[in-house]
Amino acid sequence: MKTAVIIGLGLIGGSMALELRKRCGYQIWGIDANAENAQKALALNIIDKIVDYNHITNADMAIVAVPVDIIPKVLQKALNYAGEQTVIMDMGSVKGSICKSVENHPNRKNFVASHPMAGTEFSGPEAAIYNLFDHKVMVFCETEKSDKHLVEKAIEFAQKLNMRIKILSPEAHDRHTAYVSHLSHVSSFMLGKTVLEIEKDEQNIFDLASTGFASTVRLAKSDAAMWCPIFLENRENVLKSLDEYIKNLEEFRTLIQNQEDKKIRKTIKEINYIKKILK
Repeated sequence: MKTAVIIGLGLIGGSMALELRKRCGYQIWGIDANAENAQKALALNIIDKIVDYNHITNADMAIVAVPVDIIPKVLQKALNYAGEQTVIMDMGSVKGSICKSVENHPNRKNFVASHPMAGTEFSGPEAAIYNLFDHKVMVFCETEKSDKHLVEKAIEFAQKLNMRIKILSPEAHDRHTAYVSHLSHVSSFMLGKTVLEIEKDEQNIFDLASTGFASTVRLAKSDAAMWCPIFLENRENVLKSLDEYIKNLEEFRTLIQNQEDKKIRKTIKEINYIKKILK
């Protein structure tokens, strides 16, 4: 039976474990720095047993699903134990710093830099769900630096999860995700902050908030331990996206202040084009 070691047993790692077992028939071994999380994942039948890093040597696959600021250290350790045919994938939302951290590792060929464009606002082993990655995109970076057969194994795995494949440079990945992922989280966090600061009566928020507000601030429930490192690791791109976002907000504020009815309608109609892209 094929085996996979999952390092980091939260939402992404746990969900990957469920997929590997059900869709690919893998036995799942788990590693987590938080012993309570590891035991919880075992109790929830997300993993088959708790192991140490040396078990990676005999595994077919190892998935590193920890916060991005920890990935370089964990990835180095995982690569130290990589067997000849062990493919090691990370799930990090920032690729530039991660790829650079292992560029000179003797087992660099075993590493396939990966990022599943999927998630929820929940965290921990109990957040793991089956089908999380269905019809989502798996991004691979620097595949030319990885063993060809291990890249094929990683792509085949993603396809079994019913994912679409996209290959990008680390720089392009980090630039694009700043706009389509990281900025939306900043926006959600700050909208939540604004409402909480003004609406001191929590009952008003509960009673008056519509589904529109709930969907807009959904990401504000995301884990700080995950998102703070992402913002800081990708800060150059995040800051650029924020500057452009703030500029648009200020321009829209001016339109409202000046009661520019026609320009407001025109702006909204132009933005409505996004409906054709995001169906």
